[in-house]
Amino acid sequence: MITTKILILSLLFCFFFSTAFSQSRKFPSPPSADAVVNPVKGNAEATLEGKKIYTQYCVTCHGSKGKGDGIAAPGLSRPPADHTSDFVQKQTDGALFWIITEGNNPMPTYKTTLTEIQRWQVVNYVRTLAKHK
Repeated sequence: MITTKILILSLLFCFFFSTAFSQSRKFPSPPSADAVVNPVKGNAEATLEGKKIYTQYCVTCHGSKGKGDGIAAPGLSRPPADHTSDFVQKQTDGALFWIITEGNNPMPTYKTTLTEIQRWQVVNYVRTLAKHK
């Protein structure tokens, strides 16, 4: 009887741990976001515009090199994402676009602040940050 309870508890623990771990490996974007195609992917001009936008809106929290060490970072309820990390860089362009659009508390939504193209430009620029580790 006790062995069965231990087995059940162990299985439940493994289930919850694996679920939490798998969710921590992806942004909270819906699966449909992964299928969205970046219309400015590989466009150097779009990437330069993305850098300007990133500097204006993102550096305060994410830092000038995207490491999550901006001047506002210490005061946030959760640390900003490190855009140079494998975790961020392994996200699809659509997932990055979704998170920029919808936000992820304490990160605000940029749905009405930035145009759709501007959000894609930021995605392009975020991709360049992996090279600055």
